[in-house]
Amino acid sequence: MLLSSEDVKRIAKLARIRVDDSEVAAYRTQLNGIFGLIEEMQAVDTAGIEPMSHAQDLFQRLRADVVSETDRRGDYQAIAPQTENGLYLVPKVIE
Repeated sequence: MLLSSEDVKRIAKLARIRVDDSEVAAYRTQLNGIFGLIEEMQAVDTAGIEPMSHAQDLFQRLRADVVSETDRRGDYQAIAPQTENGLYLVPKVIE
């Protein structure tokens, strides 16, 4: 897919980017290079390859899920205007 100068101007207008006529040729070359790279990557046969979330086989180190603070829900709800069954009651905003 090769972009014309008019395509670059239209993309710049849609993106609300001011592009002078002197810059259009440089941007067209850069964008055509990007699209060429995308076409090369799409041509690679990836059948049978598992999708990965990262290029390296990494795993997330997670800390133990341990309660570190005391339960103060009762204290916080004692000063609330309205509560019911452990929930805060608020005025209805959407009909």
